[in-house]
Amino acid sequence: MTQYLGLHETLELHELLTFKNLSLTKAFTMSGLVQDPTLKEILLADVEAGTKFVTQIKQLMTERSDNSYE
Repeated sequence: MTQYLGLHETLELHELLTFKNLSLTKAFTMSGLVQDPTLKEILLADVEAGTKFVTQIKQLMTERSDNSYE
């Protein structure tokens, strides 16, 4: 699949990655400040899901750059 990504798609993935990294930073920081256990749980779950998302996008972009010369 990654061999079919165009430059604009790669740039859109980069935008998503940048946005999610910002969201992760905010959620992680806020999880240290909140006192409500339910809210803390929600924030930590978001951090976990976001980390998986970032890892997948990075992998997709890396595969894209590796296959661009084939």
